[in-house]
Amino acid sequence: MDLNQSYRSFVLAMAQNPRIKNLILTRGRNFARRFIAGDTLEEALQAVEALERDRIHAILDLLGEMVTSEAEASKFQSELVRLVQAFGALPYPRYVAIKLTQLGLDLSEDLAYSLMHEILSEARKVDCFVRIDMEDSPRVDATLRVYRRLHQAGFEKVGVVLQSYLKRTEQDLQSLIPLKTPVRIVKGAYKEPPEVAFQDKRIIDGQFLLLCKKALENGLYTAIASHDPQIIQEMKRWTAQMGIGPDRFEFQLLYGVRRDEQKKLAAEGYTVRAYVPYGTDWYPYFSRRIAERPENLLFVARSLIQG
Repeated sequence: MDLNQSYRSFVLAMAQNPRIKNLILTRGRNFARRFIAGDTLEEALQAVEALERDRIHAILDLLGEMVTSEAEASKFQSELVRLVQAFGALPYPRYVAIKLTQLGLDLSEDLAYSLMHEILSEARKVDCFVRIDMEDSPRVDATLRVYRRLHQAGFEKVGVVLQSYLKRTEQDLQSLIPLKTPVRIVKGAYKEPPEVAFQDKRIIDGQFLLLCKKALENGLYTAIASHDPQIIQEMKRWTAQMGIGPDRFEFQLLYGVRRDEQKKLAAEGYTVRAYVPYGTDWYPYFSRRIAERPENLLFVARSLIQG
């Protein structure tokens, strides 16, 4: 395991400590706002407006995951429908990200499929694209099965996320090529064992580039979701060399991260989207962001010390 993976594993493990969690929840909220648009949909829509002024589009994500009851799943669905409808009232490209465990995937695949079907029906009315986020490795198969059912039901403006650190992902991508699935390639942010995930950053980066290139070579619209300057530069170079136009892919970056790079890419004529999370259930998402870069942990520590 390289130093990057060791750091991430350490931070994700520490984030589960009740005392640390309570400390972050009570004193780290101001810093969390660096990565999170706010608690409410209204605040998220304000973030959309601000991004659009810089020609950056938004991916709205209502935070929350791994619900434990049908009542919770139904509540999330109602909020997600409200999100789709409110976003649909704005004159911008509409794009929403959803985790299937918000909709009860752990309770029943049929429940998640049914609730997602209704959300996609609403999204179709306002021309909103919906991305099904990928979660940790035990949930990959179920997520892909629900996606395939939705595809068979005729929903086209829906895509999935593939994680380059999982050893299975190249095979998963191959299986999605016949469906022409829009894919979002990420490195992966969950703590995964060596049996299922690569632990060396160089291998993960290499897999990331391989997956992006393979998806594009096979005609899949590809979202390149990385802040890594070397990866971004290589994909710009390779797509130009291969004659792959910017209408066939886009760059996606996180809200609050590398804002200057987002503006620069947009000014160069690329489609750029910022992943804009909002909601009160922000701690799991925030923990994964801190685990990505040591610099983020230093910012948190400074924020806590300063109160």
